[in-house]
Amino acid sequence: MFNIIDCVWNQHDLRLVALAAAIWLVGGLAFFLLLSRAGDSGPARRDQWVAVAATAGGVGVWSTHFVAMLAYDGGMPMSFGPSLTVLSVAVAVGMFWIALRVFMAQPSPAGRLGAGVLFSLGVAAMHFTGMAAVQASARLHYDLEQIAVAALLGAALISAAFHVFAQLRGPARIGVPALLSLLGICVMHFIGMSATTLIPDPTVAGPQGGVSRVWLIGAIVVAATLLILLTAAAAFIDRCLTDLRGLTEASLEGLMIVRDGRILEVNARFAALSGRKPAMLLGQPADAVLTVSSADGVSSIGAAPIEAALPRPDAEPRIVEVCAHTVEYRGRECQVLAVRDLTEKKEAQRQIEHLARHDALTDLPNRALLEERLEHAVAWSRRTRDPVAVLALDLDRFKAVNDIFGHAEGDRVLCRVAEILRSCTRTVDTVARIGGDEFVIVQVGAAQPEGAKILADRILSTFAAEMDVTRDPMAVGVSIGVAVYPDDAGDPDTLRHGADVALYRAKQAGRGAARFFDQQMDAEVRNRRNLEHDLRHAILRRQLHVAYQPLVSTTGGTVAGYEALLRWKHPVMGEISPEVFIPIAEDTGSIVALGEWVLREACRTAATWPIDYAVSVNVSTVQFQVATLPDLVATVLAETDLHPSRLELEITESVLMKDRAAALHTLNRLKALGVRIVMDDFGTGYSSLSNLQSFPFDKIKIDRSFIGAIEDDEAARSIIRAIVGLGRSLNLPVVAEGVETEAQRRMVSDEGCPQAQGFLFGRPGSAPVFPERSEAQAA
Repeated sequence: MFNIIDCVWNQHDLRLVALAAAIWLVGGLAFFLLLSRAGDSGPARRDQWVAVAATAGGVGVWSTHFVAMLAYDGGMPMSFGPSLTVLSVAVAVGMFWIALRVFMAQPSPAGRLGAGVLFSLGVAAMHFTGMAAVQASARLHYDLEQIAVAALLGAALISAAFHVFAQLRGPARIGVPALLSLLGICVMHFIGMSATTLIPDPTVAGPQGGVSRVWLIGAIVVAATLLILLTAAAAFIDRCLTDLRGLTEASLEGLMIVRDGRILEVNARFAALSGRKPAMLLGQPADAVLTVSSADGVSSIGAAPIEAALPRPDAEPRIVEVCAHTVEYRGRECQVLAVRDLTEKKEAQRQIEHLARHDALTDLPNRALLEERLEHAVAWSRRTRDPVAVLALDLDRFKAVNDIFGHAEGDRVLCRVAEILRSCTRTVDTVARIGGDEFVIVQVGAAQPEGAKILADRILSTFAAEMDVTRDPMAVGVSIGVAVYPDDAGDPDTLRHGADVALYRAKQAGRGAARFFDQQMDAEVRNRRNLEHDLRHAILRRQLHVAYQPLVSTTGGTVAGYEALLRWKHPVMGEISPEVFIPIAEDTGSIVALGEWVLREACRTAATWPIDYAVSVNVSTVQFQVATLPDLVATVLAETDLHPSRLELEITESVLMKDRAAALHTLNRLKALGVRIVMDDFGTGYSSLSNLQSFPFDKIKIDRSFIGAIEDDEAARSIIRAIVGLGRSLNLPVVAEGVETEAQRRMVSDEGCPQAQGFLFGRPGSAPVFPERSEAQAA
């Protein structure tokens, strides 16, 4: 210990010792500043900063060592060989570089210890290489034990410096490691010097002369200090510039700095938006790069954002939002423009608006866009007096296709229909899908009604050619209703209503046709809708009643039973024919409630008759499809206490057409209750003998159309004869409906028809009144 103090105090120039310490203090600060910059950089730049830090540290340590060597007074003249002196610098830089690579690769405590040991070895190698460069008439002798102690202490202090550097933040992260490394380097140098002894030896050549010691010291100090300071300054400036560039590049907005109408600087985001490299934009006129609507160009942009177009050399222009403010840049006032890309947002808004106004499946205009275009078309027509036609279209057989083949195939059919309608119309016309299988066409710029008729014929012929049901089981037809403005309506809503009314008439006429609106048609539809409304409330308002028409023997005229017939007395229109309101009830579904009411009323009334006449009740096809019909009949029979054999349910063959298996199941359940099943209107419709074979009907009723023609039509009489013979062979009673004359009664009697019904025997009336009968007659 005393040797070390004596070496420093008596054998060194303390002023130069202080100078050497100051050199490393500055060098250490620069070293750890550069090391911090390397840690903050990315992988590509990190290696560069590690090399710079190793160079600055190696030069700083070598300068400290060399000035401390010049401060040493060994008692004899000394100089330094240039080659080994230069080598000592290279040794320090190389070892420091290896130490820093280890430190960066292994940020753990083990990595810090390894970096500290390698750094210390670098200082020691530099020190002894530099000592080997000493030129004096003496030999060097080293105390190895002291050197080992110096190496251990130096390694511990420098490892601590690396550890503290990794742990601390802020200015202390640079200052504290620099002080610890200074202490470690001084310990290693001065313990190493105290362990070194110069032994005079006349055989060894002395110094060969050289530069003045003062000038040498000054040159070393100045060169090292400048190198260290410039390196540290470069790190600081690079950090500021890099961070500033990183800040601008981190912005999601494009930035452009403009002075005197030309571009001074852009960030990478703006260059990417413009589709050019930054170097291609610098110096260009700002108005050539950014297009704004104002005549003043880019200079008119202020703090309030405005929309502009950003042209691209290889693509469509980008739609951007731009705002600007003034800053000082490069010593002069400049305009900074912040550019935000709105292209995707605008495209998304366009898609949303498109979806809101178009059908998602067919991409045709939807109801909202149709109403808007129809409003515009009518307004245009009012100004120009050119008519506008609206065609309402409904697909025929589409529900069957959808039910049989599934919704996916149904969607495919709708898309195919949309393409057909597009091909049949012009670009100025509007083809819209307003829901399900309903389409609407608005035709403008054509003479009417000729233009609508030509378009409707084109659509029907195209459907006939491309939707041939004989070749394609998924083919559909189309029905069309047409209304023209201003002839048929004075506003868009009424025009649409007129087209719907015409479409309804086209579907009534047998589908696959086009009909034009007229006022009589509108009156009929309005009347029908009023009837639909009133019919729903007819039961509660007690407007319905049941009339009973007798069923008699054709020979003796005796009554065999009664048929219950529904009648409606409207408070305004009076008696309404069943031929009018029954189809309406079937279309609207109210026939189910009406049928239940008639069944209950007929059974309740028949149960009060003193004679056990049968009562016949008609069952609609719609009502028959209700699965609970047998349960309803059983409940009504139980409530009214009517014997099942006195109830006859009349059905038509059409109930067997939709779902034959289900219909036969329902008939068997009714038959099991004990009620009688009558086939009504036989001879019309399908009249399949297999129906008579599949189910044991109790009676057949010949349709009234044959009876009405029996006097004049031999064919009708032959049909009646055949049906009576068929009934006789199957042991089925046959009833002739609609007998209104004595000649008709005689002719059906001659043909062997046992029972008849018609106005000749009595019109439908209220519940029959029966005369008193004797016990024998009753028996």
